[in-house]
Amino acid sequence: MRRWFRRGRWSRFPETRKSLREFERKILYRFRDPGLLVHALKHRSYLAVSDEERGFANERLEFLGDSVLDLVSSEYFFQAYPDKLEGELTRMKSVLVSGSVLAREARRLEFGKYILLSGNEAKSGGRDRSSILEDAFEALVGAIYLDGGYREARKFLIRELLGNSRDIFRDARHQNYKSLLLEYAQGKGIDPPEYVVKEEIGPEHQKKFVVEVKVENGIRGTGEGRTKKIAEQKAAQEAARDLQLID
Repeated sequence: MRRWFRRGRWSRFPETRKSLREFERKILYRFRDPGLLVHALKHRSYLAVSDEERGFANERLEFLGDSVLDLVSSEYFFQAYPDKLEGELTRMKSVLVSGSVLAREARRLEFGKYILLSGNEAKSGGRDRSSILEDAFEALVGAIYLDGGYREARKFLIRELLGNSRDIFRDARHQNYKSLLLEYAQGKGIDPPEYVVKEEIGPEHQKKFVVEVKVENGIRGTGEGRTKKIAEQKAAQEAARDLQLID
């Protein structure tokens, strides 16, 4: 990657140098090899613009960053919450590293301004698409790890994500109620929760789903949402409240 950067390909994108230096100031990290930062922010749609092969997109760095995030967050929660049991630590970590949280933190750092996308992807809303932001956040973690090592990646994650854990936990939107129900069922040795779509409301482009969740052979919750995933989470939240797992 250093060789790729030193061959002078910045000259093809003169506007990129200034914008990515600005991004470095936002994330409070200066890359020894700026090519890694370019790589981390390069969505696969951009390859049609840059005429590069698939490996130059940020997907491989995303894979690495996901593993670094898992290790750093596990270590952080183990040390920060010595009174928590394994199940609780797992649940806390699953909330912090969920796609919705990573996308939210990416928005806070204004990733969307700097991600390299094709024109069509940008026009279709790619700069604010949660999946793209989440992937770019993980890819950035991988890039920092390669550039500065574990210590720098850990500093970045604690500063920009893990250090905000208490605020994030207070935000009910990020609670994974489906995981909470599953852990409840596993702990009691019963069948896992069963989610059933009972109704689909509205036209195809504005459809809403109504989902029921069955726990211990009884309907414990019902949820409605614009996607099945959202409806399932709301049903699981109602069930968790019914089972007195949450207030």
